[in-house]
Amino acid sequence: MNQILVTEKVYVTKELKRKKKLYKLEFFLSVLLVCLLSSYYIYAEYDRNKSEEVSQAILAQAQDGTTKSSQDDPIIIVLNEEEANEAEEETEIEIADTSNRSITVDGKTYSVDAFITIPKIEISYPVLSKTSDELLEISVNRYWPEVGNLEPNEVGNYCIVGHNYRNGKMFGRLNELEDGDIVVLEDLTGRTVKYQVYYKYVVEPTDTRCTSQLTDDGKELAFRELTLITCTNYGSQRLVVKCREV
Repeated sequence: MNQILVTEKVYVTKELKRKKKLYKLEFFLSVLLVCLLSSYYIYAEYDRNKSEEVSQAILAQAQDGTTKSSQDDPIIIVLNEEEANEAEEETEIEIADTSNRSITVDGKTYSVDAFITIPKIEISYPVLSKTSDELLEISVNRYWPEVGNLEPNEVGNYCIVGHNYRNGKMFGRLNELEDGDIVVLEDLTGRTVKYQVYYKYVVEPTDTRCTSQLTDDGKELAFRELTLITCTNYGSQRLVVKCREV
């Protein structure tokens, strides 16, 4: 018995041609978008790693030149008033010279305030003396009070701000800290103070009460406090971690 094969004829209409062109365009745009996003991610990661290298170079240079702790200084016996005045002048000069340290890396100069280490999240960074978009790309920054009003490890509320990077750099893992965790701050005299986390919360960007130098009853702080700040919820809010001297 003979079989008769019947094939259905497909008519290519203008509408079908238009849809095929549209599908090709959408496919091309999708591939292009994926390539662009991949390139951006690779460049952003490279840029972050480069900034991390600069930050660690600043940390190494600054710590190499950090002044020894006053506990290691020799005891000086003053014999007369003239020598006492000279010793006082030398002390004032030494303190002024260690208020911040300028470090040059790749032709750029950075002013360093202190060094922060958080063992639990395995980070250690120089605290740059000012806050700006450019400096935040390099390391964590002194946020408040303004330079000169409060030195690191003095009685008061010393505030540090840093980026929340998804790769865990800077303050990217700050949300992992819990009550009782330790944060270490070393100032430029070589003095190291340990702080303990006691409060963690999220605020709106306009809420700056965490930077206050006052206690709840309106009096000035009588203890050393450290406030760490970073972005959260894709930058729409701020994560605040409060620490107090152990």
